[in-house]
Amino acid sequence: MVLKPEKEKEAEDIFRKWGLDFAIVGYTTPSKRFVVKHGGKVMADLPIKELGDEAPLYDRPHVPSPALPVIHARDIAPPVSVTDALVKLIAAPDMCSRRWVWEQYDHVIGGNTVQRPGGDAAVVRIEDGPKGLAMTVDVTPRYCEADPFEGGKQAVAEAWRNITAVGGKPLAITDNLNFGNPERPEIMGQFVSCLRGIADACRALDFPVVSGNVSLYNETNGRGILPTPSIGGVGLLDDFTKSATLAFKAEGETILLIGETKGWLGQSVYLRDVCGREEGAPPPVDLAIEKRNGDVVRGMIHAGTATAVHDLSDGGLLVALAEMAMAGNIGAVLDAAPAAIVPHGYWFGEDQARYVVTVRDTDLLGVLSKLKAVEVPCVQIGKTGGDTIAIAGEQPVKIETLRHAFERWLPDYMAGKN
Repeated sequence: MVLKPEKEKEAEDIFRKWGLDFAIVGYTTPSKRFVVKHGGKVMADLPIKELGDEAPLYDRPHVPSPALPVIHARDIAPPVSVTDALVKLIAAPDMCSRRWVWEQYDHVIGGNTVQRPGGDAAVVRIEDGPKGLAMTVDVTPRYCEADPFEGGKQAVAEAWRNITAVGGKPLAITDNLNFGNPERPEIMGQFVSCLRGIADACRALDFPVVSGNVSLYNETNGRGILPTPSIGGVGLLDDFTKSATLAFKAEGETILLIGETKGWLGQSVYLRDVCGREEGAPPPVDLAIEKRNGDVVRGMIHAGTATAVHDLSDGGLLVALAEMAMAGNIGAVLDAAPAAIVPHGYWFGEDQARYVVTVRDTDLLGVLSKLKAVEVPCVQIGKTGGDTIAIAGEQPVKIETLRHAFERWLPDYMAGKN
């Protein structure tokens, strides 16, 4: 931590209050030298530029990950109905509520937490406002293993989307790069490709890396962890009271799907947890489309025309709709999947750069006109209302059934019941 000299006493008082050690270990100087002293004697005197800008490049031998084939949704036979798959997915370890964890910690943070865990990003007001910070952490390791370059891009893009979905302007990221043994060329290849994907996404989305850390050699019995370049993102809200949430707000509002849907099931949680298959290429990330769609959604939030917003990621469209319904305790009446996409691909595909947004009927025509003018794909998929998720041609499922599945898996697992 670097402090202005006049802030030293104030900082020390805060540290002491919470029982933390506090010590001044050095000072900044204009010398551009890194000097270490012990007992008044200089132990090290090094040039800063050579330590930073001209440091040796870590470049071990590496090989690229093999390209995996695209899995077409039409070639996957659905083992259960759409609604049965939804109930199964909402209670899966990757998708279930984390309430058991976050309720055990101080997530209110001095009363400044505006949006608590469970949404796209946490929102914390700055002092008394009106400004606030939006924060999120994202990564999809199975994407990074299947295609490290696309997985690296997707981790940054999802953090950018999550901040956008609450109305924040994404500012910067910190990365936490967790990989196996880099002395193995295939693991080093994952590391290199993930970094390239992260770098491309940061440049395209104007979302720079300002800090980070690296953890390598994460292996057990010679088997490495999945490549996990976690991305922590932060964004700024000019007025925290105007932040968006994912909860449905009222009955009778129109539900819009923003972004193109192709039904991409490769490396999806549906393919893994419902079909029992882990294969295929992950969804590609078009960074120009990510930025275009996200900027439009953020504009809707700032204009007050979006009453609820949720980005789409793990589990796809229907899981996102279920999360919005559970958060607002309001159901949805949904149109059937379009004829061009098989239903399980449409509802559970994990195509990127997509959002679900609800709008009032009074704002609908204006919103659709603006989206058409900027050539952002948008489809009306249903209306909010009732106490079920009801898809045309499918058996409806009650919100309470979904909530029970969503909330119970983790507490039951920790109690040894699963």
